Amino acid sequence: MKLKWPTIRLGQIAVHRGGSINPEKFQNEIFELYSIPAYESGKPEYLNGREIGSAKKIVEPNDVLISRIVPHIQRVWIVSTKKNYRQIASGEWIIYKSKKFYPQFLRYVLLTKYFHSQFMQTVAGVGGSLLRARPAQVDLIEIPIPPLSEQKRIAAILDKADAIRKKRQQAIKLANEFFRSSFLDMFGDPVLNPRGWPQFRLDEISEIASGVTKGKKFNGKTIFVPYMRVANVQDGYIECDNVQKIEVLETDVEKYRLEKGDILLTEGGDPDKLGRGAVWYGKIDPCIHQNHIFRVRLNKEKVLPEYLSALIGSSRGKRYFLQAAKQTTGVASINKTQLSAFPAIVPPLKLQQKFLEVIKKTRAFLVNEKKGQLLNDGLFNSISQRALTGSL
Repeated sequence: MKLKWPTIRLGQIAVHRGGSINPEKFQNEIFELYSIPAYESGKPEYLNGREIGSAKKIVEPNDVLISRIVPHIQRVWIVSTKKNYRQIASGEWIIYKSKKFYPQFLRYVLLTKYFHSQFMQTVAGVGGSLLRARPAQVDLIEIPIPPLSEQKRIAAILDKADAIRKKRQQAIKLANEFFRSSFLDMFGDPVLNPRGWPQFRLDEISEIASGVTKGKKFNGKTIFVPYMRVANVQDGYIECDNVQKIEVLETDVEKYRLEKGDILLTEGGDPDKLGRGAVWYGKIDPCIHQNHIFRVRLNKEKVLPEYLSALIGSSRGKRYFLQAAKQTTGVASINKTQLSAFPAIVPPLKLQQKFLEVIKKTRAFLVNEKKGQLLNDGLFNSISQRALTGSL
């Protein structure tokens, strides 16, 4: 991507004020702590020194923080105006600040795909939570530096686009919380299984199959048919607005053909999205699936697809797949053997049917909101890119 504005290396605005503080030495003092876990809430934590376990960095208002740990998750934070508490931050943050940059503009630059793709090239570690970006390498990345007046104009536009995204994210969050609470009320904690529901390996209650491989050479009559790609399988729904076709042998169509009630699961992606999938409702027929997607076809006399899809997407599924998955730089994947061994808890069918009524009430809302979220994210990314190239 060609940048219109002059550029500057991040190292030129890196903060190396030095020193740290051990809050345990000030047990009764309240600190304003910018921790990694607190980032999702959008607010720092206010804790007594005795509640904070280790030494922390000293930060100041308008410091721009970027998380170097689990770097595929984009976390960029601005330290707020100082109140009555000393401001400190986890050692996992890299700190940047300069009078040449409007903090909110700098934050948006560090959240762009342009920056993130370079940021991920600085990563080292063996996988999962041990992956970290290397600050010395991050400092070498060049970013645009428009005039301050232009930075503020761009930030104001992106603030509006981001506000729309956040409203939709909040709506999805509330709907998901209702969905999870309904699941817990009916079935109990899916990890602990306190009600003692029977447990089965997934391959004991279903048939699991991978899909067709792209780019195969053929020896026989072929046909073009619609197929599900990884991009079509979203978290909780199947995206059918952009379905492509693939060339396969006529004899392979029935082999890979999807049936209403199949569960489609992606084999890999971001570690926090392992087990991403949804139920197929036969909107397109015939339709097959590619080899990076697993098809789970259940014994519906024992398990309803909607229930099992919710179980796989629950804390039980997340925990299992994170433990079982193979992880490389920012990416995790599962194979058929690992998926087959997933320990599914199976409550009575009547209870699953009752849960199905809850799903019907929330599914349409969530599908519409998640589609809207994808559109909002695309718009935000487009605006961000145009801002970097000076064409906004």
